[in-house]
Amino acid sequence: MLALVPVLALLVACGGGAPEGGDDPAAPGGPTLADVQPVADPHSYVGPSTARLASASVDPIAENPEPELPLTVTDAQGTSVTVHDASRILALDLYGSTARTVYELGLGENLVGRDTSSAFPEVSHLPLVTPSGHELNAEAILELAPTLIITDTSLGPWDVVLQMREAGIPVVVVDAERSLETVDDLIRQVAAAVGLPDEGEALAERTQERIDTARAEIAEIAPPAGEGLRTVFLYVRGGSGIYYLFGQGSGTDSLITGLGGVDVATEIGWTGMQPVTDEGLIAMQPEVVLLMTKGLESTGGVDGLLEAVPALASTPAGENRRFVDMADTEILSFGPASAEVLEALAVALYAPDAAQVAS
Repeated sequence: MLALVPVLALLVACGGGAPEGGDDPAAPGGPTLADVQPVADPHSYVGPSTARLASASVDPIAENPEPELPLTVTDAQGTSVTVHDASRILALDLYGSTARTVYELGLGENLVGRDTSSAFPEVSHLPLVTPSGHELNAEAILELAPTLIITDTSLGPWDVVLQMREAGIPVVVVDAERSLETVDDLIRQVAAAVGLPDEGEALAERTQERIDTARAEIAEIAPPAGEGLRTVFLYVRGGSGIYYLFGQGSGTDSLITGLGGVDVATEIGWTGMQPVTDEGLIAMQPEVVLLMTKGLESTGGVDGLLEAVPALASTPAGENRRFVDMADTEILSFGPASAEVLEALAVALYAPDAAQVAS
């Protein structure tokens, strides 16, 4: 599988990250699948919708766990790292996955700062170490005196990470690949870094069980196999003129199939992330377009997006204004909240009248 990170990180570095205020998640309180009545035919539904988590609260697997320290781990880059102290942790990545994982392992009180994408309520008060979008700030990090940094290659500049190591701070680099298939591995890597392998195993198993349950519930209301909604994921930053379609190996393919949809980018051999082309969109003929909320807002909403990408009007998604957006910090988080993300998106797809309507 191709990693989601390289192109997306490049887009962020080039000004394609979250617009101002992009770290604000949608207000929780969306309906669950048990609360809604699916539409009779999701293929013919007309209108946009916004996916909202039923709850944004974390659910720690343990209370006041005791990390097994000191420890030495070999991280995702093959670097041997010795950790003596996990009392002041920075868990940083482009998706907010690592901070959420630390919190769900039971060490939320040990987090001393956050990145822009870590915006769930329990950490939203913590100081940012990425004050300029998604760019790591060395001074902001050092001011927090972390005893452990857990990160991946999705944030930069990388020189800042190296600078932290030179300053004597243990830095554990976890795998940057993100998809529904890598959630359990990420949890175990983070757990190993903080000295909670047993809690990590329990959290990985619980998360996978919840994902499996969500998929089973979605399968009951989604169209039969092979007849799912033809869906694409569009990464949009209107102010920067960035319009990318995510394809096979990007991570979004696992999200779409998990929702019972047909990932049409994969179907036509569209791999990784590539700039939108009129020919590509028209060949795909998507019925649904998934987007980040701030990305959609950056174009001026649905009307602005249709104006910016005229080829969309020649697809069923454009004709039916079938755009489903979700908070930037949630839709690609691929962590302990993955089941909740699936459920929220499923409500927006299959019971859109119950979902908040996008503008």
